[in-house]
Amino acid sequence: MQGKALIMEVLKGKAVERTPWVPYTGSQIANLKGYTAQEMFRDADKLFACCLEAEAQYLPDGMTPMFDLQVEAEILGCELTWYDNTPPTVSSHPLAGELIIPHQRISREDGRIPLILDVMRRFKAARPDVAMYGLVCGPFTLASHLRGTDIFMDMYDNEEGVKALVTYCAEVVQDVARYYIEAGCDIIAAVDPLVSQISPDMFTTFLSEPYTGFFAFLREQGIPGSFFVCGDATKNIEPMCLTRPDCIAIDENVDIVEAKKITDAHDITISGNLQLTVTMLLGTQQDNQKEALDLMDKLGTHRFIIAPGCDVPFNAPAANLVGVGEAVRNPDVVRKALANYVAVDNLPEISLPDYDNLDHVLLEAVTIDSKTCAACGYMVAAAEAAAKPYGDRVRVVERSIMHPESLSFMKKVGLSNLPSLLVQGQIRHISLIPPVETIREEIEAALGKLK
Repeated sequence: MQGKALIMEVLKGKAVERTPWVPYTGSQIANLKGYTAQEMFRDADKLFACCLEAEAQYLPDGMTPMFDLQVEAEILGCELTWYDNTPPTVSSHPLAGELIIPHQRISREDGRIPLILDVMRRFKAARPDVAMYGLVCGPFTLASHLRGTDIFMDMYDNEEGVKALVTYCAEVVQDVARYYIEAGCDIIAAVDPLVSQISPDMFTTFLSEPYTGFFAFLREQGIPGSFFVCGDATKNIEPMCLTRPDCIAIDENVDIVEAKKITDAHDITISGNLQLTVTMLLGTQQDNQKEALDLMDKLGTHRFIIAPGCDVPFNAPAANLVGVGEAVRNPDVVRKALANYVAVDNLPEISLPDYDNLDHVLLEAVTIDSKTCAACGYMVAAAEAAAKPYGDRVRVVERSIMHPESLSFMKKVGLSNLPSLLVQGQIRHISLIPPVETIREEIEAALGKLK
């Protein structure tokens, strides 16, 4: 049993002979044909060519033709900033001034939807045995794209407004999901990075009903649904399960063994959680194969799909994904080849800032990458908004773990989950975006201690 059939059986909880593999191909596959990410994301022929090449090299059982969480936001009025080595990022928020619920809906002809549908149809015809994932922007992340960081204060001050906005976004996302199903998608995944940034109570208040409705809609269409969240979503695994998805996809911030105990209790498949930076970006092919084997040994074949925790970084070597594909399909052979392999820690030595003697307050946002990770982007934005009134007395630095020095920084300060925010060297917020006013209170306290 291969590809689509294997994944469908796993999603049903059936016994299978091996673990299925979904690489979540995003901007990284542009490298396979020598394109920039921007060229690929805006050109159907280039995107299709890259998808075919990724399928040929990585040997996935399932993959998505497009991993870009800004597609819906762009259509609804958000301006995007484009890059050559990542998907675009949202750079403006049309509801930042006032929380007014829009009425606009997304049609099949809007924005880049025609491009995506074209590639989906072509890929489905060319590779019918590969499970095709259609990825939509989750309603909470889409709401944050429209409203900006104000949404986190709104959750305290304007509960009904946030509920209405998230409900609207869920309806928009459902429309897009319907178009993807019509184009031949076998599985729909709602990718909602910001779910990790709220408490279980907030999840229940704002997201339980919209997501329960979304997955019920997919069941009516006969299509499995996946709930894809980034960051430390440990606290929300149980509430997510209660919305009744067929799969929950997590990243390296979550202990997947413990999370699987929860998903198993709800008869839900779990997907994850190869490390994006340490292993896939900065590691060797052998590192990737060893991590894949370790995950498969821990989790077995029942209700488990091996995958990266999010879309693969642009500069991740193709050989690393090829290696995972080999480990999944030929684990005994790869295990023998790795028998004497010892991983090497090549992280650089760094020195921490002299926090006690700074003449300013330093806010350090430790992120995956604010350009590619929505939760990370909003953590940086919250820090910058809090710091703005203070001028040079407060400085904001992003420490993206796309750079080895930032991984060394994480080790030195004892940080394991992202995104996080440090104020004057003290870890204040871990995988939870605080209101701007809370950060300002912490800034005022730190200013009072400056020499």
